[in-house]
Order: sequence, then C-alpha cells, then structure tokens
Amino acid sequence: MADMLHVINVEDNQMVLVYSNNNFKNVLTAGRHTFWRDLVSYRFITVDLSDITIPETINKALYTNNALRLHIRTFEVAAHEKAVLIIDDTFDKILDHGTYHYWRNNQTIKIAKADLRQLQLEVGGQELLTKDKATVRINFYAQYKVTDIETALLRNKDYEKQLYTNLQLALRSFIGAYTLDELLDQKDNIAKAVVEDVQTQAQKLGVTVLHAGLRDVILPGDMKEIMNQVLIAQKKAQANVVTRREETASTRSLLNTAKLMEDNSMLFKLKEMEYVEKIADKIGEITVAGNGNVIEQLKDIFSVNK
Repeated sequence: MADMLHVINVEDNQMVLVYSNNNFKNVLTAGRHTFWRDLVSYRFITVDLSDITIPETINKALYTNNALRLHIRTFEVAAHEKAVLIIDDTFDKILDHGTYHYWRNNQTIKIAKADLRQLQLEVGGQELLTKDKATVRINFYAQYKVTDIETALLRNKDYEKQLYTNLQLALRSFIGAYTLDELLDQKDNIAKAVVEDVQTQAQKLGVTVLHAGLRDVILPGDMKEIMNQVLIAQKKAQANVVTRREETASTRSLLNTAKLMEDNSMLFKLKEMEYVEKIADKIGEITVAGNGNVIEQLKDIFSVNK
C-alpha cells in the first residue's frame, strides 16, 4: 500500500509546493499529506519558512496564484522612492525602487519609504514681532531633498516635522532682528540666512535644504493704514519737490529771457510780435487804418483793452 502513495510530512516551519505534471497545483502546510501514485506525475518542493527569501527557482508568475499568494508578503517601492527594510524591528537593508516578495512566516516585516524628489515645505501664517515691535504675518517656504534615507527614517522620527520646527525657530530669530522697513527691503537676504542657519540641523535629519523664500509679509489692518499714509505722504513730498524744481527752472528761464531782451531791442520786438500773434489768434477781426507803425497800433489796442 505504501508503494502506491506519496506520503509528505510538512514540519511547522515548512511549506510544500505541489506540482502535478509540472504544473503548480497547491500548497501543503504543516501536517501529513498523502497522494496516490497513479498516472499523474507529482513533484514536491519543500520551502523553509525560517528564511523569508523566496528562492529564484519558484516562478514569479505564481506569486499571484490564489493558493500561493496567501503565503507571500508583497511590498512596492515607487520609482521616485527608496525604502528601509526592517525585520523583527531590526534594520536589514535599503531597498531601491521595485517590487519585493517575502514568505509570510512568524517574523514581522516592515518597510519605511522616503520620497527622493525635490519637496516643498510650507511654513505659513507665522505671527511674528519685528525689532521695532511691529506685528507681521509671514508665509515662508523651503525646498529640500532627502539625501540620507537611513538617517531620515531610522535615526529620526518625523524628520519633516522636525525640519518645519527648525525653519520656524530660525525664521522667528531673524525676523526679530530686523525692523519692519529692513524686513521689507531684505526679504531675499533673510531667506538665505535662514537656509544657512538650518542647514547643519537639516543634515542631521538626513535632508538638504536647497532653497527658501519669504512668500508673503502680511501687515495687520491698522499697520496697513499707517503704511499707506506714510506712502501717500512720501509721494506728496516727492511731487512737491518736482513742482518746485519746475517752477525754479521756469523762473530761471524767464529771467534769462528778460536779460537777453534788455540787451537786444530786436529780440524784444520779436517777443512782442510773438505775443501779439497769440492774442490776435483769439480775435475774430481787427481793422487797422493809417500809415503809422502797425505793431505799435496793435500794442496800443491791446493795452487799452486790458
């Protein structure tokens, strides 16, 4: 009778894959299993579940088979990611992008992933005091990349939150060292100073800060009104300066013209004729009689009208 049967003993830490006529059929778990030796050709592959690694001899196309997939754990790491593999709460290795399969046994397997693309962190709505005690609301941003995945994921908890806090504290420190006018004039310099200040701490988090900037400097309502009044006063002062310059230039030009006409009677006559022409343009008809000096007559007429 024994010669007519396949008797398969599967231990607790084992699993057996059954192939019938070279086609995968099912999985045998711990226990004793028997198969008739008949016209069907059986093949049995014993798997040691104490090792989570799936042998290369097992066709990957079977990983999605309903009978086998229950015994497999699958993890995916996207093209823009890297991950750390943690087995029984112990770091094992770094995983590049790809799909990873492991036997399902009594070991715990976890992966932690990090995005390797350039990322942006927003530090918004920060209510801060300037050196001259003005309250401003700052919207700040920083662009960074994860450069050391092991440091970021294993040696730090929530590296992004820690980076946010470091940026927030640095921003608070630098804003408090500038007056409001200095802040508005030197936004780019402040952003660069913040980046330089947090870079060392960022390296300890496994990231590198690439760029940062002050997106908005928002003033409260009363401060806006004061700034608008200051701006209006400045513009009025500038306009008054321009007006005075124009008046001075005009007066100087008239003075120079008067001096020239005083020294040159012909120039004086030409200027008289110019003004007579301008006045005559506004009069419909003028009748002049006699053989006297026409210019003098016109001059007398306009003098009388005045």
